[in-house]
Amino acid sequence: MRCEVKKILFLIHDLGHGGAEKVLVNLVNNMDPKKFDVTVMTLFDVGVNRQFLTSHITYKSCFSKMPRGNSKMMKLLTPEQLHSWLIKDYYDIEVAYLEGPSARVVSGCKDKDTKLVCWIHIEQKTVERAVVSFRSKKEAEKCYNRFDQIITVSETVKSDFTSLLSIRSPIRVLYNTNETKKIIELSTEAVEDGLFKPDAFNIIGVGKLLKSKGFDRLLRIQKRLLMEGYNVNVFVLGEGPEFSALEREAKENGMENKFTLLGYQTNPYKYVAKSDLFVCASFAEGFSTAATEALVVGTPVCTVEVSGMREMLGDNKYGLITENDDEALYQGIKKILDNDELLEYYRRQAIIRGKSFSTEKTVKAVEDMLLSLQ
Repeated sequence: MRCEVKKILFLIHDLGHGGAEKVLVNLVNNMDPKKFDVTVMTLFDVGVNRQFLTSHITYKSCFSKMPRGNSKMMKLLTPEQLHSWLIKDYYDIEVAYLEGPSARVVSGCKDKDTKLVCWIHIEQKTVERAVVSFRSKKEAEKCYNRFDQIITVSETVKSDFTSLLSIRSPIRVLYNTNETKKIIELSTEAVEDGLFKPDAFNIIGVGKLLKSKGFDRLLRIQKRLLMEGYNVNVFVLGEGPEFSALEREAKENGMENKFTLLGYQTNPYKYVAKSDLFVCASFAEGFSTAATEALVVGTPVCTVEVSGMREMLGDNKYGLITENDDEALYQGIKKILDNDELLEYYRRQAIIRGKSFSTEKTVKAVEDMLLSLQ
């Protein structure tokens, strides 16, 4: 290395309101500035999470907008050409903080003194998805095998990634960083008067409004529960392409006053903390930031089986895990609705488990990994 303070670049697609984007900001904000000179670079200068970067973090962006077909255009250039074009400065360590385009760019670094790290945040499930940002499977494997260290956010993601591609680079699991003290502090703020009805059971879901997040099936489950006489309100925090479809479906089913889309909120924790139950209905996750935050504020968790949940919750010890289908999730939520003692048990267990995800512990693990690169 060329200097005592490590000069580090974190490259990510953008700083939108996804989980990976949020935990990157959490991580870099809490890294020791006496040890690391951190630059965050986005391929595209968009996203609500940029505003949360602290002043000592250098921010750069490659492009001001995200043009349609950008992934196809980027594949016209080799990883080496992309790196030479987009990354002008020398860094001791370059980190691709998301699989795909960021990994392809960073893998093109030709400076032998620079150490390369790649983060894999979500299960790919198919080879086609794992290589979508590359010209071919062969190129994807070549790129990923250029990294000195690959990080996955859960054991499930690690298993999935290595089952799809032939990887020789060392791989290890490091959990996401949450700003636990800040989360707890913000969770005490008041919400809008009358939003949470005391006579209703209030369920909350959090995430980017994508098909993969399963908010539409949460709506269908809520409709079924309402028809059976359960007084259940559902609140969804987040923005995304499915917003209008969810809003329309709720209205068509006469549920616009029971299924509430709260949009993006700079303080989601106050809503999560005041809900009776956090539900994850996703078809795919990496290591759910939203579920972790629910545990931190002491809100019971009911989730379908997705990556990272058994590591987070154990075998239903700290939260209820169901099979990943509509009927199983419906039965899981209903089980909690019908059992006040079970709900209280998971509330206590959430508080216990939430203490495991301290900011200091997760940041130190990343710092130690970076400093260990030789």
